[in-house]
Amino acid sequence: MGDNAMNNPQVDLSVEVEGVTPPVRPSEGESGQVEMTDPVKLSIGGLKGHLFRRFIHLSMVVLPFGYYLYGHDITDWFSEFGLDISREQLVSVMIFIVIIGEAIRLKLGVTIFGQREYEAHQVSALAWGAIGIALCVLIAPEVGESGAAYGLPLILCLVLGDPAIGEARRMGANPKTAFMVGTGACLAVWLGSWYLLATPLWLAPLMAPLCTASEWPRLKYIDDNATMLLIPLAAIILLHPFTGL
Repeated sequence: MGDNAMNNPQVDLSVEVEGVTPPVRPSEGESGQVEMTDPVKLSIGGLKGHLFRRFIHLSMVVLPFGYYLYGHDITDWFSEFGLDISREQLVSVMIFIVIIGEAIRLKLGVTIFGQREYEAHQVSALAWGAIGIALCVLIAPEVGESGAAYGLPLILCLVLGDPAIGEARRMGANPKTAFMVGTGACLAVWLGSWYLLATPLWLAPLMAPLCTASEWPRLKYIDDNATMLLIPLAAIILLHPFTGL
């Protein structure tokens, strides 16, 4: 999750003012984007923390399947206990819980195993991913098989494509190679959606590179877990009137 790593927090940018040393802040380039660094070095727990982070990221694959395939069954189960709630309401409640929990974490300035050091002072990649997935299922038009023709491939490109890009980059791949790896993973997702979910085939060659390119922005406070969902989601909303679905 969130392989757009921040600047090395060990860089000393502090200035002494009356004997007080301000907190170290990551520097930015002229573009306002942060530089890439080794995600393993910045992960709490080192390599084990990084691998745990990858596991949590990949486990998010259950979320879109749970929503599109079993969402109504889940809400029916809640109704047995007298709680009449829709899929959309359940997603909104869960995101409110995430936002409140993240606000408390930031207030305390803590990080947990697998998080990056800089996430002690900014919204975590996990929270950004959860918010992005929620917005995706709530906003993406529900068309095709199980209503998942757009939402499912959008989310799978984040869940599968982002780690593929990050690991390729971590193993020393140049930007072009990392982009090709990510595009290949995303293309497989969109082709699978065409075959299984009735997603228009012509979206595959458009959305695969767009989903991959949406990982590029290295913004200081917005993680790529958000950009990889929200940028392609905006494109889908604009392209939907031309799909015939």
